[in-house]
Amino acid sequence: MRPPLSGIFLMLLGLLAQASQQPQPSEQVGSGGQTSPATTTQPAPEPLTPEKRADIYMARKMYREAIDTYRQVEADLRAKLPKRKPRKDDGSYQRTAQHLAVILNKIGIAFHQLHELDTAKRYYEEAVKLNPRYAEAINNIGTVHYAQKSYRRAIGQYKKALKISPNSASIYSNLGTAYFARKNYEEASKAYAKALELDPDVFEHRSSYGVLLQERNVEERARFHYYLAKVYAKAGMNERALLYIRKALEEGFKDRKKFMEEPEFAGLRDLPEFQELMTMEFRAL
Repeated sequence: MRPPLSGIFLMLLGLLAQASQQPQPSEQVGSGGQTSPATTTQPAPEPLTPEKRADIYMARKMYREAIDTYRQVEADLRAKLPKRKPRKDDGSYQRTAQHLAVILNKIGIAFHQLHELDTAKRYYEEAVKLNPRYAEAINNIGTVHYAQKSYRRAIGQYKKALKISPNSASIYSNLGTAYFARKNYEEASKAYAKALELDPDVFEHRSSYGVLLQERNVEERARFHYYLAKVYAKAGMNERALLYIRKALEEGFKDRKKFMEEPEFAGLRDLPEFQELMTMEFRAL
């Protein structure tokens, strides 16, 4: 016998009442029994500022586009910066000036990558004028002097930058390379050793993007790699020492007896890899 329709109707009402008391999928029950909206939505991504967009152009080696975009940021910052520093600064002037210095330095690097060295140097110098303790921009002025083969001036700028940032492995590396270009191999070795002490990977960095340029253009590459091998061997970094011994030999380094006689290489001489390198013949690259 079927239940009367009124009974079925009452059962449905009861089920609906129970369902209405259950939390909905978009709600979650708190410890106090109260419901709150579920936190399933993802946070909105940060807006892409003009400076970040320019940084992306730099990473993609789109230097002209980066320059145009950085200049938009430069114009905005200059509009906020009074012509003269106020007598009482709450910090806003200094922050804006330092930010503007960073943008000018980045524009300089973009021009540097385009080999427009005089323009790059002008931007670096303006950055230093705004922030006299901007070690990265001072270093970059040194890299312009280095590219123009004015090695003594480059050394002066690198030393100036190191007075402000004495723990910069990249600047010590640049100083060593400038000494190396002047054939002052003893001072070059000292600077390289200090750079390696500060950052064991300093000579493996390849990116020229950022706010500090690290010089890698040397004329005597075989000798340069010999000295890097020597620095690595002295630091006990045998694998990299062997790598740079190979590079030196591949690029035509002839004085193999140095590897057999100099004390820095003593820890390598019993290694089969070293012994093999000493017997191999290489065609200069």
